[in-house]
Amino acid sequence: MAGTTEAVVATPRTGKFNKNAARRVRVAGKIPAVVYGAGQDAVAVAVDPKVITKILHSESGHNSIFDLNVEGSAVVKAMIVDWQHEPIKGKLLHIDLKRIAMDKVMRVSVPIQLVGVAVGVKAQGGILEHVLREVEIECLPADIPSHLDVDISGLELHGLIRVKDLPHSGSIKFLEDEDTTVAHVTVIKEEAAPVAEEGAAAPTEPEVAKKGKTDEAAAAPAADAKKK
Repeated sequence: MAGTTEAVVATPRTGKFNKNAARRVRVAGKIPAVVYGAGQDAVAVAVDPKVITKILHSESGHNSIFDLNVEGSAVVKAMIVDWQHEPIKGKLLHIDLKRIAMDKVMRVSVPIQLVGVAVGVKAQGGILEHVLREVEIECLPADIPSHLDVDISGLELHGLIRVKDLPHSGSIKFLEDEDTTVAHVTVIKEEAAPVAEEGAAAPTEPEVAKKGKTDEAAAAPAADAKKK
């Protein structure tokens, strides 16, 4: 499961919700956020950016499920579904939190981690390409894995791993095409320089230049005729 973390405490925001109001929230050491989902009204809140950053940098990342305590409301389970960073310093500017119903199936994207060194790389001179780094799955919130580990040590040259080869369990359903390539071992082909045919003369100038000269030659008699 995408592990639970410490509870997130959120303070409801009131008044106008504009750039100035958001700036005041950040000056006070918090970041503006919105909580929605589970058939309830959306609520504007302020949260501690340090707690949110810790969740985003955890093993489960944005798939982490945690207790959300909005002051004045009952504690609910929630996830981070969107966030914005300041482009230069990377500080969190805003987040979206979604209430989670633990008894309802949901869709999430889970990272795929390749484990081991492919024999096609170690002994056969190949190169590993990790094509699909996340896979979309469907499951109950409590069954969300933090990541999927795939052992590639037996992967030979020209061999590949597809979605259908990923670790399966009855609790999750893959939504990607089962034949989608996750990773493969390939080789880099060197492109040979084109070889001119024996006896073939190399062109001395482009066709455009030849056409220009032909046109000039044809125009000369016409010009002489006009002078006469």
